[in-house]
Amino acid sequence: MKQRITYVVTNPEEFTPDQLEVGEDKSGPYFALDNVHAAKEHRITLGLNELPEEISKVFQQWHELHLRWTSPRPYASTPPFTSRVSPGLHVFFTPLSDTPDDALCSSLHSLISSDLKCSSTSSSSTKMPVLSERFSMSATSQYYSYLDDIDRVRSFFQQKFCKKDGKSYCLDAIDGFALSDYVDVDYDTISRSVVLTAESSNAGSAKKGWTETIRLPSEEATVEIGVLSLEGNADPEDVQFGGFLTVLGQDDKPKPTRFQTSTRHYPLLQASKNPTAQPKLHPLTYSTSFNQPTGLHPTLTLTFPAHHLTPPDRSCKLHTHLTLPSYLFIDKYQFSDALFLADKNLKRLRSLAGATDLEAPDWVVPAWGSAALFELATPKPEKIEYPKVSLGDGEESVWEDLPTHREVPEGDWNVSIPLHLRYMPAQAASHARLPVPWPVVFWACRADSGAQHTTNPFDRMHLGYEGLFGPKTRFMHVEPKAWNQTDSGELVEWINVPVLDTRMAGWVEGGTVGVVLFAFVGLCWMLFRNIGKGDVEDEKKTQ
Repeated sequence: MKQRITYVVTNPEEFTPDQLEVGEDKSGPYFALDNVHAAKEHRITLGLNELPEEISKVFQQWHELHLRWTSPRPYASTPPFTSRVSPGLHVFFTPLSDTPDDALCSSLHSLISSDLKCSSTSSSSTKMPVLSERFSMSATSQYYSYLDDIDRVRSFFQQKFCKKDGKSYCLDAIDGFALSDYVDVDYDTISRSVVLTAESSNAGSAKKGWTETIRLPSEEATVEIGVLSLEGNADPEDVQFGGFLTVLGQDDKPKPTRFQTSTRHYPLLQASKNPTAQPKLHPLTYSTSFNQPTGLHPTLTLTFPAHHLTPPDRSCKLHTHLTLPSYLFIDKYQFSDALFLADKNLKRLRSLAGATDLEAPDWVVPAWGSAALFELATPKPEKIEYPKVSLGDGEESVWEDLPTHREVPEGDWNVSIPLHLRYMPAQAASHARLPVPWPVVFWACRADSGAQHTTNPFDRMHLGYEGLFGPKTRFMHVEPKAWNQTDSGELVEWINVPVLDTRMAGWVEGGTVGVVLFAFVGLCWMLFRNIGKGDVEDEKKTQ
């Protein structure tokens, strides 16, 4: 088992090395932090032989399997942990030739809930659209379900992993994963290893830092620990970090370090004429809402502050990726009209995959839903100046990622995406309350070092939309507006859908029978009345 724990300090000016301590006591070596405000990533790599046999067999059914769970709780991204997916459980996978068709659904039902909409791998999953050859080896299929927490999963893994020794280290590690902002699980047949990654934007409270002691899970184990901070960098396609690294069990004190790496998911930073200065996140945010009343044709609205909505680079285009459960769908034919797109502040529908039947009710749609990628229109500024910055040795270059002057009107910029609701099954209520996860929003920009992205130790892959872009693309993510959420305080909208109320079904049935019977009697009366009149008229004519 390998472990890597990384803390990325959010306020480098307030951090000092005195807040770290490496020592040893009667319980063994330890690494202690004292009130360190940072985002934390905990990564554990396990071989198949280190897993319980039951779980190991589950992974061996797949060529590759990638789970992405994101909490609906709003959280602030800290570079390099900037990539996002919509809240809920995403499963990206490629089955082997002999993988049973019920392998995915049976595992999810036993692990999470038997109520998940999943009948078989072939019918419940959707094919992943891949437009770039670079991602031709990525997962072939996708499954999604809205899942607001993973308490059920936490209990399962604690029973399977910690039942033998009952050590608090095992229990605490799983508890920490369950409280994270997102959790990733990755497996492939080449490495034959399972990688669990959990990220937390803070220590559970924005006002509290990490105060904890890390110990070794066993005497022969080691744990790599880094406490880093993002630094300014003259290369717009790389990120640079400085801080301290230690290998618990080998080092007796943290060692200073500094390293630079290219990244696929780049933080959206504020403009600065001095690229080596401490970078700060860009103020651009977005919020999601539905026009009220939603009805059966709800319109999803993305709202941006217009004066911040300037491309960070001339090559950047704004996109949003929607994950829509089966009860919602998009009519792709609506988005073929240029005037319609312009009215909604949309450029085009770039991709749509999944359940797209326009007439089917929800109970006959076996797939989990659909995924859509839109390119969004942005307000056109009258002027953008990209300043020149010094690269040393008298050279100058245009820092295209940092516009310092823009003339964009104040106010909100709204993007509207019309959706459609399917008819829902009858239930003992007049309305069904359904969740709609917030989409992710990002700038897709041209990168010159696309082939080097794989060297980044923090990059995430298999997010559902990378294969829709070319190999030299970097994603600059826009933050959700966390301080102005919905009533639930989550990155999910709830809509009320009218359904057939089974409590009123008796009245409906009786009324229907009554109307049919009344119509039948009326029809018979009209029919026999006309027949009687016809006989009288025939008799008069005969006389």
